[in-house]
Amino acid sequence: MQHNGLDRRTFLKGAGITAIGAAAMGALTGCGNGFAVAESEEPVRETAGQASATGWLGEAPEIAERDITETLDYEVVVCGCKTGGLPAVISAAENGARVLGIDRVSKVSNPREDIGAIDSKLQLASFDEYPQFKIDKMEAMEDIVRYANGFVNYDLVKLWANESGAMLDWLTEIVERDGRLRMDFEGSVGTEGQGARDKAWATGHSPNKTELGKQDKNFTFGVSLKEYAEEKGAEFRWETELIKCEQDANGRVTGVIARDVKDRHYIRINASKGVILTTGGYGNNLEMMQARQPWNQKIRIAAPGKGGNPTGDGIKAALWCGGEMDPLGAACTFNRACVKPDELAGDGVVGEWWWFGEQPFMKVNLNGKRFCNESGPYDYMLHSTIMQPGHTYCDIFDSDYAAQVKQMNEVGCCRLYPFDNGSPSNRSIDDMPALFDSLLEKGYLQKADTPEELAEKLNIPVDNFVETFNRYNEMAENGKDEDYNKEPYRLMALKTPPYYGIRTGAWFLATLDGVRINTNMHPVRADGSEIEGLYMAGDCSGGFFSVSYPNLFTGLACGRTMTFGRRAGMLAATGQA
Repeated sequence: MQHNGLDRRTFLKGAGITAIGAAAMGALTGCGNGFAVAESEEPVRETAGQASATGWLGEAPEIAERDITETLDYEVVVCGCKTGGLPAVISAAENGARVLGIDRVSKVSNPREDIGAIDSKLQLASFDEYPQFKIDKMEAMEDIVRYANGFVNYDLVKLWANESGAMLDWLTEIVERDGRLRMDFEGSVGTEGQGARDKAWATGHSPNKTELGKQDKNFTFGVSLKEYAEEKGAEFRWETELIKCEQDANGRVTGVIARDVKDRHYIRINASKGVILTTGGYGNNLEMMQARQPWNQKIRIAAPGKGGNPTGDGIKAALWCGGEMDPLGAACTFNRACVKPDELAGDGVVGEWWWFGEQPFMKVNLNGKRFCNESGPYDYMLHSTIMQPGHTYCDIFDSDYAAQVKQMNEVGCCRLYPFDNGSPSNRSIDDMPALFDSLLEKGYLQKADTPEELAEKLNIPVDNFVETFNRYNEMAENGKDEDYNKEPYRLMALKTPPYYGIRTGAWFLATLDGVRINTNMHPVRADGSEIEGLYMAGDCSGGFFSVSYPNLFTGLACGRTMTFGRRAGMLAATGQA
């Protein structure tokens, strides 16, 4: 097994890449170095993250006119029809444009369902009963900027803060129009008044099926949005993948070249008002991951069927048009994947889904020792793990986990109890026994009557672990973490056997760095000028995150994507920018 270098076969298998995605990656390895630019006497300037030496960008493919066997004419074309693309299609259609959405999948996918927003009607209505949920918008924006160490476009953060509430209200009306879905505000911060080190923000909203919606097993959030888009006159073409954008002599984007996934014929799709790229990130593009954020490869576990197949197509298309990449890589990583006791996390090794991993129980490195405060943002734990042997750690908990999880009062999508205002959590604590039994049977989760036996089963030093275990319990009894300052309300003794342990790493959700955009949703060149006719939203666009994801803003990434997707659709359709 390779842990520091990437094994291509393991990565492709572990990442769940489809035949299409694998073929695309194979094509990338044959790309020449450098990237296409307009003819000029000026030398090519290598920009951060896209230097020709990386080889991941290559040049825009040359498609012969004779190979383009179909031409379509629309006003707006949206490439990628999921979390950002569906709102973009709907918004463009609502604003009168003849719009086509294309995607390489065979049918509509379900968008992300934790949607971050400030000042939605649902949120504002909760403030009288739960004043602790109230959000100071300026404080929230400062927290996002601080989390990114300033490597952001502050105006984009402000745009989300100012427009996300209206987007959420708009989306709520759409999904609740026929009684099959209900939008819920996830009213809980999980930290207020408990002495938490890190502040959480009650920004999350999720659509949930009503009894009517549950009657159709094929009905989803994505289906609801697609059907509404079609009601507004929008069209979709599935199994159609973006190849590149086309530009006129002045650099304005005029449409795209796409390809039919089945028979591989090329299609020219003209877009008189604009092209919107919402194609996602590049998490399954081996070359881009190595070049942009190799640190995350050290902790990444591929949980089968998770994470989709983003290969950076929209990012490359915008860069070929002259766009500028974010200076630093960024990703959303959750500590919800696991490996067996004889395996290490990293480089896409195949593991299993471990939903329980976010709970801030005691965690030890492979030497059997604690190494950080287990409480706080998800990624803090994972980043600390990069500094540890094998880039892997072990979750340790006991049979009293249900009561302890309730006291830990986690937030966001990892919460296992209903939110304070009664909204349902994504998963329930009642689901955990079945999850544990499955992982025990498969050899991932370990169960033991003593800490000594647990250490042996986890393949970590027994003496070190027992010493760590006893010290943790002693500090918990005294109510003070003298080693890493874990909050007292989350520092609970492990004294109810049998004990459980599992080796843990990162479930890699998405890359979050992309091509820099302005508030008009246009990608920008190195000199700040915008690329006309082209709009971007979601994980292919940049300027909003850096290095990591501030997960204590529940649904921030999805909320940003949907807010900007809606805005891009409106601007492209109306020509306001």
